[in-house]
Amino acid sequence: MKLKELFEKFNPCENKLYQPYIIAEVGVNHEGSMNLAKRLVDEAKEGGANAVKFQSYKAETLASKDSPSYWDTTKEPTTSQYELFKKHDGFWKDEMQELKEYCDKVCIEFMSTPFDIESANFLDEMMDVYKISSSDLTNKPFIEYLCQFNKPIILSTGASSLYEIQEAVSWIENYGNPLALLHCVLNYPTPDKNANLGMILDLKSKFSDKIIGYSDHTLPEDMKVCEMATILGSVIIEKHFTHDKTLPGNDHYHAMDKEDLKLFKKNLERTFEILGGFKIKALEDEESARQNARRSLVASRNIKQGKIITKEDLTFKRPAHGVSPKFIDEIIGKKVFTDIKEDTVIKWGMFK
Repeated sequence: MKLKELFEKFNPCENKLYQPYIIAEVGVNHEGSMNLAKRLVDEAKEGGANAVKFQSYKAETLASKDSPSYWDTTKEPTTSQYELFKKHDGFWKDEMQELKEYCDKVCIEFMSTPFDIESANFLDEMMDVYKISSSDLTNKPFIEYLCQFNKPIILSTGASSLYEIQEAVSWIENYGNPLALLHCVLNYPTPDKNANLGMILDLKSKFSDKIIGYSDHTLPEDMKVCEMATILGSVIIEKHFTHDKTLPGNDHYHAMDKEDLKLFKKNLERTFEILGGFKIKALEDEESARQNARRSLVASRNIKQGKIITKEDLTFKRPAHGVSPKFIDEIIGKKVFTDIKEDTVIKWGMFK
């Protein structure tokens, strides 16, 4: 399923969990190499991702030269945002077009987060849905510009108060764009104690008509955090993606690789198998129990033909092959048509 179809088919009134739409966030983990970028596309596809997402920016339009780091400098020693972004901003329109065509070839959805007007413009022909970074949640002019493409929008909500999210949502609602909100914690990496997945439930409550998802920055380990986010109702799961988690750099050490992604998909299959349906009903495999573990009305003593049944004539025992105990009030007062021996299961045909 394409992202656009997800927006079209999502029904917030349905009482169900969705198998999540998984976005493998390559970002700039291609390190400026087209061969590596395509390898990451292939591995995301192999791992089971629905989409692979890049980032489109120029350091000059993204950060001033006096922009301090907000990441773990023991993993990424660069202390200037401008300097770090300058290392990885070589992929632009032509590169994104090539990646879009390659994604189409291998049948995985292409996405890229725009960080300026120019990239937003050239990505319009390549994508059905725009992703807005948490860092731009308060960037009203940029959000309103993206809304004018009349496409669904995914907005991450990291480091935001409820009021800031409500403001951003109101700007988007003014244009009528379908919207998904991703719970996110801008803490690189995010310790499990800071994941605060409970916020997903608050987003579902406060924005009940929106698709709610999760953008993860925890260490991948057993992928349990993303699994829990799904159980809490995340319809979209986004996580950074790499081919080698041991590489230096801001987005490698907390990223998942294809094996992590396979594990996540495998765990989800079992989780959804256990969850089963979301509407109450008796299962086919319970039919034997319905017939043999439930009870029937049973004669508590010998009952002669012509006797009027009293409560003392009856008890209730397994199996459920006769009259259900729920009909006891209808049986009491009826005249017996034939002799009934003690411990006989009561049948409707025994009465006139």
